[in-house]
Amino acid sequence: MTDFATARHNMVESQIRTNKVTDTAIIDAFEGVPRELFVPKQLMGVAYVDEDLNLGNGRVLMEPMVFARLLQIALPDATDEVLDVACGCGYSTAILSRLAGTVYGIEQDQELVSSANERLGSLDVDNAAIVAGDPLGGYTKKSPYSLIVIGGGVERIPESIIDQLADGGRLVTILYENGARQGNAVLVEKFGSTVSKRVVFDASVPLLPEFRNEPKFVF
Repeated sequence: MTDFATARHNMVESQIRTNKVTDTAIIDAFEGVPRELFVPKQLMGVAYVDEDLNLGNGRVLMEPMVFARLLQIALPDATDEVLDVACGCGYSTAILSRLAGTVYGIEQDQELVSSANERLGSLDVDNAAIVAGDPLGGYTKKSPYSLIVIGGGVERIPESIIDQLADGGRLVTILYENGARQGNAVLVEKFGSTVSKRVVFDASVPLLPEFRNEPKFVF
């Protein structure tokens, strides 16, 4: 039988602390959330490996190191209202709930939404909820957000998502621009009508189907 507590600690020590993640709140969040609860039973034994886990229906559980480093550049705190886009199984929402004031996850698949909310409930998370909806549309009902996290690779960041950023807000994701095979972790910041983007580190994660560019018609 897998000792999940030991596996979780080893993940933190060998994958996160050793990869430029120094924020103690982020480290404590990864130490405290049982990742094995957020994967299908057949994947529980590999819940803590240092790679992306395919959850099906276009969703992945992002590699721990990449997600931790994304949070390191976002630096969520208790004042933040967060939108967790394409949150899948709810693991990212659970992590964010330990770092931010309020977290809303948005996910297309109603079955994933229901199971993710059950998992959050089992962990007594009371400052986060996951709602059903199109990730491309975000969740306007509770916007604007001081932080938006998109949980996978994207070829584009839609205006519909940028519009939900508060003044002074930031967004993090893994962006594949211009058909690039290598993704980049980016920090997007909004100040008034100005939106800036900064590449922070290289990273490769699977693309979210909804955030692929529309194919161009060729004569």
